[in-house]
Amino acid sequence: MRGVPAHIVVPRTTPQCKVDAVKAYGGQLHFCEPTMEAREALCAQLQSSTGAVLVPPYNYGPVIAGQGTIALEFLEQVPELDALVVPVSGGGMISGIALAAKAIKPGIRVVAAEPCGRNRSPDVALAKLAGWVVPCARTDTIADGLQGRLGDLTWPVVRDKVDAVVVVDEQEIVAAMRLIMERMKLVVEPSGAVGLAAALSPSWGAAAVLRTCRRVGVVLCGGNLDLAAKGFWDLWLPPKQPTEGEQQ
Repeated sequence: MRGVPAHIVVPRTTPQCKVDAVKAYGGQLHFCEPTMEAREALCAQLQSSTGAVLVPPYNYGPVIAGQGTIALEFLEQVPELDALVVPVSGGGMISGIALAAKAIKPGIRVVAAEPCGRNRSPDVALAKLAGWVVPCARTDTIADGLQGRLGDLTWPVVRDKVDAVVVVDEQEIVAAMRLIMERMKLVVEPSGAVGLAAALSPSWGAAAVLRTCRRVGVVLCGGNLDLAAKGFWDLWLPPKQPTEGEQQ
């Protein structure tokens, strides 16, 4: 709109649908290895060579404050909410929401929804249990937008303001996506469906602090659904039933 160049740093594993969207919007893409260290190094290099201003995706005060307005909208529309469920990764959105929601309604429960992936334990849940940020390897999950790491600004807020973490698996995420599409007629990517997956998960009732919550707001964020993603249809389609001959 203003003709200002935007340099977007993304991991080389970014789904093609997101790459295509950034290009269509005029962003200049720069690819790096899928690690926090590689991203930070490339961002620093681009700042030095272009003079661009870095806008971190989550561990940044103005971004956290902006995302906190989500809580204002929720409580303006439904003041009686008992809980808010937010997908979590680097913690920017849930930090903003928790700070704003609890400033307005101290008794509201703020719940982090986190994918567990197929190859490691969820780092936000582990951090809450340990009381400090536990370094974890990159997870293998269809919720590819939730692979950040808690920052020095977001972790204290998550530690002190988030009441519970509900961890969901791949099948629960897909079931939530299916419900959103079939009943709500909305397109939501796996990362955005994690909140609903948590609210519907049997794990919800395991958290004593959530058992009395009846009016629950769920954040649905992100519509970058990549139908060509590796393994997506294996999860989406029901398991193939063996034929009579195969059973014998």
